[in-house]
Amino acid sequence: WEANRLVAKGKIHPTLSRVYALHDTGQAAHDVHRNTHQGKVGVLCLAPEEGLGIHDEELRAQHIDAINRYRPTPRP
Repeated sequence: WEANRLVAKGKIHPTLSRVYALHDTGQAAHDVHRNTHQGKVGVLCLAPEEGLGIHDEELRAQHIDAINRYRPTPRP
């Protein structure tokens, strides 16, 4: 709970290396098992594309560079 609270306050933020579609969950698990990722690996479960479900666009914009630090092609 504390981590979620700190994320919501903008004190910490996840750093994503890759985001997978739900149908690629097996590949996501494989990449984590093989340790071929840096940062967090995300799986889109209830969203058809990235960027949905963001409640505070301004807060996200402040940290977007750090969130996408390990991604080959940063996306908004």
